Amino acid sequence: MNDYPIILNDFLVYMETIRGKSPNTVDEYALDLRMFFRYIKILKKRVSPNTEFNEIKIDDIDLELIKQITLSDIYSYLNFLARERKDNAATRARKVSSLKTFFKYLTVKTHQLSINPTETLDAPKIRASLPVYLSLEESIDLLKAVDGPNKERDYAILTLFLNCGLRLSELVGINLTDIKDNTIRVIGKGNKERIIYLNDACKNAIEAYLKTRPVDGVEYNSRNALFLSKRKTRISVKPFSGL
Repeated sequence: MNDYPIILNDFLVYMETIRGKSPNTVDEYALDLRMFFRYIKILKKRVSPNTEFNEIKIDDIDLELIKQITLSDIYSYLNFLARERKDNAATRARKVSSLKTFFKYLTVKTHQLSINPTETLDAPKIRASLPVYLSLEESIDLLKAVDGPNKERDYAILTLFLNCGLRLSELVGINLTDIKDNTIRVIGKGNKERIIYLNDACKNAIEAYLKTRPVDGVEYNSRNALFLSKRKTRISVKPFSGL
């Protein structure tokens, strides 16, 4: 994070080491705040008009500029997200949460600010929707359709998803040493640990995959990972591609 200003780096370190947030959550804070500061630099005329948005550097953001940010500036940013970036309500709500957490850190925790511009800021309303589930027949058809050079691995991944209710970040974080007899240990959101009991379908799928899992040439830091990509590294959450 060498391109981030000191004040943002300090916040990210605080969230991970003191608040115990997961690396994925800290990365989301970093990306959300980087986008916000890029917009603020445009709003405050701190960049050339023809500068590409994604090329705007934020390493010069300091406390003096942050003190100038008002609630109106933040509303302008949210309007930008909705109209220009086409962010949906859920995405905008997450970014509001990142801003509120950051400004609370500056006012309540480190006392670098006396006024919190997000104190009365409301998050966009999110329409509640019912979760979508596959039927038993659809699940069976999905598993039958698995094919290709990594079919054992992909079959095991889908079987765990369908039977264990895992998040993607939990699945890719599973290590070989997390599997014990009929259970699997997963680290969930907020670094919370839980033990999941495996049914026969899961156990059989994992056993079949382990017979094909690469052993030679695996990246050093990925040797304990259960699921490996074609590059013989732990599968990454962002993006979940290049399998």
